[in-house]
Amino acid sequence: MSEAVPATDWPTGPVLARDFAEWREAARRLIVRRVPPESIQWMQHAGDADLLSNVLGDAAAATNDAGAESAPHAALALRIPRGLMDMLECAACFRAADRWAFLYRVLWRWQRGEQEVLSMADDDGARLQAMAKAVRREEHDMHAYLRFRERPEEKGAPRFIGWFEPAHDVLPQVAQHFVRRMGRISWMIATPDATVLWDGAQLHYTAALLRGPADIEDEGEALWLTYYRSIFNPARLNADLMHSHITTRFWKHLPEAAMVPEMVTQAAAGARSTGQSKAVGRRSGTTIPISAELAQPAREQPRTLDECRRCELWQHATQAVAGQGPRHAKIMLVGEQPGDQEDLAGKPFVGPAGEVLSGAMKQAGMDRREVYITSAVKHFKWELRGKRRLHKTPAQREVLACHYWLEEELAQVGPAVVVALGSTALKSILQDGRVNLKDFLHQPVWHDERWVIATYHPAYALRVPDAQARELALSAIIAALRTAQRLARGGMD
Repeated sequence: MSEAVPATDWPTGPVLARDFAEWREAARRLIVRRVPPESIQWMQHAGDADLLSNVLGDAAAATNDAGAESAPHAALALRIPRGLMDMLECAACFRAADRWAFLYRVLWRWQRGEQEVLSMADDDGARLQAMAKAVRREEHDMHAYLRFRERPEEKGAPRFIGWFEPAHDVLPQVAQHFVRRMGRISWMIATPDATVLWDGAQLHYTAALLRGPADIEDEGEALWLTYYRSIFNPARLNADLMHSHITTRFWKHLPEAAMVPEMVTQAAAGARSTGQSKAVGRRSGTTIPISAELAQPAREQPRTLDECRRCELWQHATQAVAGQGPRHAKIMLVGEQPGDQEDLAGKPFVGPAGEVLSGAMKQAGMDRREVYITSAVKHFKWELRGKRRLHKTPAQREVLACHYWLEEELAQVGPAVVVALGSTALKSILQDGRVNLKDFLHQPVWHDERWVIATYHPAYALRVPDAQARELALSAIIAALRTAQRLARGGMD
């Protein structure tokens, strides 16, 4: 790292940078004069200066006026790698109130020899790369989710108009992408802040011209919406998958998005069961009577765990492991699945994790004989390592398939309190595959007319290599068991 160079006697004040080119020119002059970052007030708009702008205005003017005589000097003083300049230009599109000040600080540090400013281990370097990554991601999303609407040919140019609300200033880069993609066809992209028009030969930039997608007329859109509604199959709806494929904020740019909430509601209200039966019934030709009851395939539910074929785990397990305990116990403990020893013995929690649980119950003053103990999944899922069968976490579809048996146990036992030992048990009890165990630790929740308490699985206390973390996990389990007993007696104090 080079030695610090004292700044020259240079007046400080607001410096206007409305775009990257203007910032680069100002930064070049300021770097040459060794003006430190803390002495500069950057403005993104002409009206951004504070109450001192009148006093400091001369300083900003001096920065611009002195450029001509310092240009040769600057060319000799600055040695900026092309890669750094490209990253600064990309990050400059990131919308942040302090972006110009931040980019100047990066440039200042680089000029002083602090090359670690580009490293992810450096705070400024990590932020710079995160800003550039977010900008590139926004460019990609705009390429993917911008929808052009066609205008009648008699109305002239532009033939296509698109509306988008970018999170960052990526319109110029995206415009170049569509110039290459659409050739000489005229088009316009409107955003809340700016508009770009391609006349087939040249790009024209101007201020915002539209207020939103409602200002765009598209005669073919009604035909597209009719087609989209006709191919929508509520029986195959997966709302979570829809959100994972396209982020919600982009839905406003899609014409069909306005219909999706209504169709999702209809699916939840019963259309999912009948699928497209109404549309099939309206077709011309032979009438096919379809009802929701007859449309569903007949599925005989297993009467015992040994007959269960609701998922594939039974094929590799020794036997199903049912819950054990009093049929009207006030407290039910639910683990994840049987382990190797439970699979061989046919009883829950008899292996190493069972010993940890028994010890925790003893310290909590809980009699195991008065508690019903079971698992969310009834068959052992494992993978072979050498000669050992090692535990493998059940998939969500397997947890859902086995929830049939847990519901039956809850109905028969009717516990007042259910203790979820681990994340898998909590997801099964709450019927939500997205829940996070950490969000429910130490806080009982009321669910389906009973208390649910979440804590660590005893096996977790065995796996944690750190002794202190192991003690904390065991203490959390004991505390959860004590809370369960207090709630079972009808108290929250």
